[in-house]
Amino acid sequence: MTTILWIIAAILVVAGIVALVRRQLVLGIVLIIIGLLVGPGGVSIFG
Repeated sequence: MTTILWIIAAILVVAGIVALVRRQLVLGIVLIIIGLLVGPGGVSIFG
């Protein structure tokens, strides 16, 4: 389960960075924040 969360978090953060590059600031910031929340890096919405 932890590996799946890492993969999902990484995909969300990369998608957020791509959105920022495409000048979609709000979407990019939201995706990065969600990616950080999902990832098992101290703050996780799944415990």
